[in-house]
Amino acid sequence: MSKTKNEHNTGGQFLLDSIFDTSIFTREDFSSEHREIYKMVMDFDRERVLSQKEEIEKFDPDLSLSLMKELGELGLLGIDIPEEYGGIDLDKITSAIVAESLVQSPSFAVTWSVQTGIGSLPIVWFGTDEQKQKYLPKIATGELICAYGLTEPSSGSDAMQADTTATLSDDGKHYLINGEKVFITNGGWAGVFIVFARVDGSKFSAFIVENDTEGFTIGREENKLGMKGSSTAQLLFQDAKVPVENLLYEVGKGATIAFNCLNIGRFKLGCSCLGGSKQVISAASVYAQDRKAFGTTISKFDAIRKKIGEMSVRTFATDTMIYRTIGLLQNEIDLIDKDAPNYYINTGEAMGKYAIETSMVKVFGSDCSHWVIDQGLQIFGGYGFLEEYPLAPAYRDDRVNQIWEGTNEINRQIITGFIMKKALNEELPFRDAIRQIDSFLNTKPDVDDTLLAKECDTVESAKKIGLYLFNEALSEFAQDLKNEHQIVEMLSDIFIDIYCAESTIIRVKKIMSSDKPVASTVDIAKVFTTEMVDRILAKTHTILNAVFAGSVSTEAKDTVDKFEERMRLSNNVVQLKRNIAEYVFDQKVYPY
Repeated sequence: MSKTKNEHNTGGQFLLDSIFDTSIFTREDFSSEHREIYKMVMDFDRERVLSQKEEIEKFDPDLSLSLMKELGELGLLGIDIPEEYGGIDLDKITSAIVAESLVQSPSFAVTWSVQTGIGSLPIVWFGTDEQKQKYLPKIATGELICAYGLTEPSSGSDAMQADTTATLSDDGKHYLINGEKVFITNGGWAGVFIVFARVDGSKFSAFIVENDTEGFTIGREENKLGMKGSSTAQLLFQDAKVPVENLLYEVGKGATIAFNCLNIGRFKLGCSCLGGSKQVISAASVYAQDRKAFGTTISKFDAIRKKIGEMSVRTFATDTMIYRTIGLLQNEIDLIDKDAPNYYINTGEAMGKYAIETSMVKVFGSDCSHWVIDQGLQIFGGYGFLEEYPLAPAYRDDRVNQIWEGTNEINRQIITGFIMKKALNEELPFRDAIRQIDSFLNTKPDVDDTLLAKECDTVESAKKIGLYLFNEALSEFAQDLKNEHQIVEMLSDIFIDIYCAESTIIRVKKIMSSDKPVASTVDIAKVFTTEMVDRILAKTHTILNAVFAGSVSTEAKDTVDKFEERMRLSNNVVQLKRNIAEYVFDQKVYPY
């Protein structure tokens, strides 16, 4: 990534910038090193993880931890760790690639994800030099497994309501921690934990806690629906004596640490979901071409082609929004002065700049994989319901992705909530954009015959209607809009749809202008954008009826009619989905 100042200089900017002036990072921009790492991790996953998946899923700590050390030998536990502390300090794009590539055993993947994400990044970004020297080299080799203790029995997504306390001892040498943490991934295997507690009753803070700390007990392993090969345990603290030098950053800075690390955790979860979706499409396409019914393979059935086409469309959109987002984050990091004394703190805090987009990745990625796996299982029919086939365990393992790292409901609140905050604080010029809506609707669109020109104009219209609905809701409910959860969720889904559609179109135009154009990607862009219009307009009517209490004004109806006339596309999505499916079947693997 270059150090040129990023035009999209804060989250939510995409709603204001024109698609015609926007460029994004996509997987087509991978460097040769990125591609080599992608291949290396895929090979490792197939040869070392898939070959032992059955044993991993039976809960074999020795096997899982030995595989973690193998990843450490490859440098894949130290991607985000500076070289002076034993890591290899590669870019965030590489982190995304590895997260996408470790797909054969979700249990093992989540062990790696916590180790390299929320379990270690608090130390990388906010630790002292002494803390980094002590812990990071062993984390990078896999000698030391780490975990992240935030969730409590009475506080899940509302983490700031945590009851765990930390009190400075009389001699000033220790913090005495009391409380309980639950659902802690790597909890039973970790040697070091990032634990959050309240100092003096109100100062939310973070601590590094070692597993042999006096007064600290690791509870039972949880019996889970899926991810059975990973460790998930309770943490119990009864006057646990944590040395004062194990305070992370500063007293009262726990929220900064927690939420900035969760931003990258949410993003990497979306990457994992993307890898899983691609695996399912590949497996389902092969099965559909082998399975025969009524004298032909089921791949010839139009209903199956529809499923493969739609699965591919959503997965392509997920892929594109993921790498667009990590491109934004990487560009932001590249602008930070590496020689600055607070470089790593600044890097950690930079993650919050795109909280909107990382939450979008988490929501759309996990919703996509859940839907893709469900459709894949349906293609497998009765065999999909059997444990010896790949879809049944995938169905169980995937379900948690819509829950952890903040439920999708909470992340939808974050998306609209942050946009609302940026609007009210005038961090972004939403008011100016809203004032220009009438002029936009009364101006004839300048649509030429270039590739996807009409779809581009539809995205521009979608941005305007999204802002229009946001303004109507904000005008009616003011700051109480945050409590109108149904409306907030619909607005979030509209914003996600816009981000995905724009990203998809820009990527497709890039592909088609390259030396390796793929015609079916144009079909993908047309399908996603056409069906986006249906989704947005349906939510538009629901939102306005809620805002106007069932009596939508004539002016609002006229405005929506103008939007609909401009947004509607006449693409034959039935045939386009057939085209996409046929290309996937020809390649016998997810091909994009």
